[in-house]
Formats: sequence, structure tokens, C-alpha cells
Amino acid sequence: MAKVFTITVPPDLSRKKRERTADPRYVDGQKMLVEAMKYLAKADPVANRGAIELLSEHVRTRFRMSDSPLG
Repeated sequence: MAKVFTITVPPDLSRKKRERTADPRYVDGQKMLVEAMKYLAKADPVANRGAIELLSEHVRTRFRMSDSPLG
């Protein structure tokens, strides 16, 4: 069995924190994925279930929680 070694790195407190700015592309991407899921659900919800689940998982895991389609 292999052993895993971790080397801890102390945080650099002299680094300036980056300001988080809103990027409208994230919200636009979310809207596009939701529209794709709606289209697939209307066309054939049973046959497209796998694709809908894949898109849904992508929306839930790839976007920041602070993003909102209400903008």
C-alpha cells in the first residue's frame, strides 16, 4: 500500500484578497441550461431523463451559490 504525505503550507497573509465581481456569463449559462432542460422535458421526458439529470447536475455543481437568475 502506498502512503500519502501532505505538506502543509501556511497561508500568505500579505496577499491582497481579490474582489469578487459579478460575471453575467454565469447567469446566461444557467439560463441556457435551464432552457435546454425544459426543451428536453417537453420533447420526451422519459427518453431524455438521463440528459436532463446530467444538465441538472452541471447546474448544481458548476455555478456559484451566489449566482441568481433573478440577477
